Amino acid sequence: MLSPSRNHRKRPALLATAAAAAGLVLAGLLPATVSHAADEESCRPDGLYRTPGVAVPYCSVYDSAGREKMGADHQRRLIGYFTGWRTGKDGTPAYLASDIPWDKITHINYAFAHVDAGNRISVGADSATNAATGMTWPGVSGAEMDATLPYKGHFNLLNKFKKQHPDVKTLISVGGWAETGGYFDDSGKRVDSGGFYSMATNADGSVNQSGIDTFADSAVQFLRKYGFNGVDIDYEYPTSMKDAGNPLDYPVSNARRAGLVKGYAALMKTLREKLDRAGAADGRHYLLTVAAPSSGYLLRGMETFQVQKYLDYVNIMSYDLHGAWNEYVGPNASLFDDGKDAELAAAGVYSTSQYGGIGYLNTDWAYHYFRGSMPAGRINIGLPYYTRGFKNVTGGTDGLWGRAPSTNCPAGSGLTKCGDGATGIDNLWHDLDTGGKESPAGSNPMWHAKNLEKGVVGDYVTRYGFPADTRLTGTYARKYDSTLVAPWLWNAEKKVFLSTEDEQSVKAKADYVVDRGIGGTMVWELAGDYAWNAAEGQYEPGSTLTTAMYEKFRSATPYGARRATIDMPAEALDIDVRFEQFPLGDSNYPISPKLKITNNTPATLPGGTEFRFDYATSAPGNAKDQSGWGTSVIRSDHTGGNVGGLRGDYHRVSLKLPGWQSLAPGASVELDFVYYLPVSTPSNWTVTFGGKTYALAGDLARDTTVVNPGTGTTPTPTPTEPGGPCTAPAWDAATAYGGGSTVSHQGHDWKAKWWTKGEEPGTTGEWGVWQDLGAC
Repeated sequence: MLSPSRNHRKRPALLATAAAAAGLVLAGLLPATVSHAADEESCRPDGLYRTPGVAVPYCSVYDSAGREKMGADHQRRLIGYFTGWRTGKDGTPAYLASDIPWDKITHINYAFAHVDAGNRISVGADSATNAATGMTWPGVSGAEMDATLPYKGHFNLLNKFKKQHPDVKTLISVGGWAETGGYFDDSGKRVDSGGFYSMATNADGSVNQSGIDTFADSAVQFLRKYGFNGVDIDYEYPTSMKDAGNPLDYPVSNARRAGLVKGYAALMKTLREKLDRAGAADGRHYLLTVAAPSSGYLLRGMETFQVQKYLDYVNIMSYDLHGAWNEYVGPNASLFDDGKDAELAAAGVYSTSQYGGIGYLNTDWAYHYFRGSMPAGRINIGLPYYTRGFKNVTGGTDGLWGRAPSTNCPAGSGLTKCGDGATGIDNLWHDLDTGGKESPAGSNPMWHAKNLEKGVVGDYVTRYGFPADTRLTGTYARKYDSTLVAPWLWNAEKKVFLSTEDEQSVKAKADYVVDRGIGGTMVWELAGDYAWNAAEGQYEPGSTLTTAMYEKFRSATPYGARRATIDMPAEALDIDVRFEQFPLGDSNYPISPKLKITNNTPATLPGGTEFRFDYATSAPGNAKDQSGWGTSVIRSDHTGGNVGGLRGDYHRVSLKLPGWQSLAPGASVELDFVYYLPVSTPSNWTVTFGGKTYALAGDLARDTTVVNPGTGTTPTPTPTEPGGPCTAPAWDAATAYGGGSTVSHQGHDWKAKWWTKGEEPGTTGEWGVWQDLGAC
């Protein structure tokens, strides 16, 4: 598999932000009451977790089909990250709330809050230099403070404009690349507190429920205080893959790898329940979302992303798919695979049969990963309004799929071998490494990339430390690959490759969203969008790309609100199914968890009971069990490689309880399962016995009723074909059997494939020692 993306979200040294004082029902920001006359369950999105005993006011956010209400001209989400550090106070161009295209977007995620040393959500100490709650911008048009609010800064301006645009929702984003495992104090120094890692998971790998409760309680208070509509968790990353995330966090994160997924699940469940209780009290539904990775490497160590059921929607970080953390030159955020990805080819992905030829470094693959467990409308794909790039590129086609190796890796990156990232004028939005030097990454806002393409040196370059007489070397020729849906700039003289986005790629991605019923898009970050200033003869910050998506979305059909693509039963049984006991990290290949089925009904499930479920086409249709349950893929919506995109959403699987085995009320059974690329939690389960098919309650599907099999329909075991008495000697745990030996056990004859002792027939799977010869 692949190395994780090393650089994700840029975070300058100091963003001191903190909480001020405010009430909940303040200046009309939050409603005092919401009528509960509507059937709230009818508004619950398909698959969203119900907090027990809480009347969640879903209809305050969702309509009777479970779709989010966003205004008549917003059929799909258009979510923009708005960062707290582009204040203009450092001399670089500001991007303030007044610059946001409020009429075009649906949601704003404010980046970032962090987890403080006491496990509470925080934006720093309150002061006049606090960008979130204390800073002001005298003389800047549109940045005048709302005097009715008891805090200033970005939070004041966000709420001021929200009054003018009441359909727009705001969320507080917590974490990000730089503040997942620590935070910046008021002097700008990073505090290695452990952040999400230690707040959710103890040093021994157990769940830190106390820390989670403290954080979740503080999040509720924070939303009420500052008028946010929800919380967006940017935890990068709760995966068992070693050395994933920010290298500064490794001393804490690597020690906890075995427990991070459980801690993450406990965190999201607790947040969901506490937000739901607060929402019921406040008469409004609070949103809970996450920024989720798109990397197959990271997702392999996140089990089946079990937290999806607690989320209103997921924002896929479908960018940073290629960058200077390694030598392979490719697009930042291609929509599709083209079968030529040099990084995947080097890893044997196209040539190893178990992968099915599926390339997994593209937006379409990531979308289908999540589609396996969620309706299309609860998924948003990510777009970057920034570039990534390389220099000294050799090979490839105009740089694409070439190489740019380097051993001069940024200090603090955790790398000894990396890519040769673009620098200087090709790296305008550069970070500094831990040694204080420029971190080569080819990171630029799109408006700067457009000027490079046009051969223009913008008048802003002096504000980024470049001399006024700066000249460009070579020509930045725009290139475009229609299979990938990816533009880039290629400077043949400098051998510089800059992966970009522009109107052509963004409109194609918007069409993709519309055509597949996807919920919408998320962009990082709004400040990177562009507009042409004819008077100045240069591109500047603007809203060209956001407007292009808005125009595509405004007249689109409603998004897909149903997870299943087949008719599902209206009655559901309380039978729990879960994939667990995943091997950790690199040991988890092939992906080989245990599937545990627990019968919580009062009826005995007889031998022959059939279970069916769907799993995502992000993995090939070659899943199997190794426990003799006869797992087979009975329908595939996609077969073969994925050049140009995966054609469908699901593989449907059938497996049956062995004929000799029943499952009593309260009993559980486990089987060994195997698949070859990551999938999110399999869904659309059915169970069939006694001539009737049911759904499963754990799917949380709309329009289903949980029942117990009635007295008249409680099944009895189906008799097996008579085969006479078992004549082979009964299996004995204390006896050693050589290859070819035959025994009887549980009404079946079994043949040993090799020497064995103490291994019970029926438990070793199809690849194990005992071969099932059938009933006797």
